[in-house]
Amino acid sequence: MLRRKPRRAQGADDPLDATQERRVRAVLALGGVPQADLPDGVQQVRLRLLERAAKGDEAPRDVSAWAAVVASNLAMDWHRAKRRQERLGERLASLRQWEQPSDEESSVLSLAVAQGLDELPDAQRQVLVLRFYADLPVRDIADELGIPEGTVKSRLHTAVRALRARLHENEVV
Repeated sequence: MLRRKPRRAQGADDPLDATQERRVRAVLALGGVPQADLPDGVQQVRLRLLERAAKGDEAPRDVSAWAAVVASNLAMDWHRAKRRQERLGERLASLRQWEQPSDEESSVLSLAVAQGLDELPDAQRQVLVLRFYADLPVRDIADELGIPEGTVKSRLHTAVRALRARLHENEVV
């Protein structure tokens, strides 16, 4: 005989009652979120409600409806993340299929890129390294450097164009 896990007592500090929790679970499940991820989804809805209260925002007029909308958004986010992971996996798989350059070719390319980076102005080199070597998104680079995102994009564009020209000029690529 299967035993149900004992439910934790729903106290006054729990922003979702049992009915609201069941509704959130249903919305997540209907949204395609796997059964194993449903508890995390419910916790995310609870967290968002608690964050609202902590910020001093007034409680939603209809907590159940608000929680259902948040759960629906979480289901969409789950699917987006899943698609992103699948695309990343496909890109990584396609990279593995490419011919790997020989150690000598790789060394020549690495040396040429390093020389090209040395010739870039500091500001361009900085954003290029943060973007492609540290793998930071443009928004994070802008936040870290305290400059607008457009400036980061402009510097990246100029730096990549200059580096590409340098590599073509030296017939490395």
